Amino acid sequence: MATSSNSRNDGHGQAGGRAAPAPDPRVTSEVLVQSDRAWNGAVYPAYPASRPQLTVVRMTVPAHSTLPWHLHAAPNAGYVLAGSLTLEDRRSGQTRTFVSGEAFTEEMGLEHRGFTGDGACTVILTYAGTPDMPTSTPAPA
Repeated sequence: MATSSNSRNDGHGQAGGRAAPAPDPRVTSEVLVQSDRAWNGAVYPAYPASRPQLTVVRMTVPAHSTLPWHLHAAPNAGYVLAGSLTLEDRRSGQTRTFVSGEAFTEEMGLEHRGFTGDGACTVILTYAGTPDMPTSTPAPA
């Protein structure tokens, strides 16, 4: 593969015009979730037109807890590290439970919430927003 002296590291093989070392065969990569819609089928609208800002949050929700109704202005995804989390769409009442090791995509611009059962839940949430955009907004009463 030809390289130029001004190439930048793309994280997948070329760095500063030199070939990157051979990948370690012990390293594995698995796409956990990739979607143009939320867990309940709601299609994402156009991405916000501004400089992107990624935010990664570790959230622990105690057992028998319900998060408040809220919405997101930008796409986001989660991964359940421990326990289980049930997501609920306010408009339809549809629910889906995600357990440890599962990934999910959340609704954008639609009111929803999450709740736990008998055990606590720890999730990693990744938000693809813009500067000054909150990761979530409380739903109107």
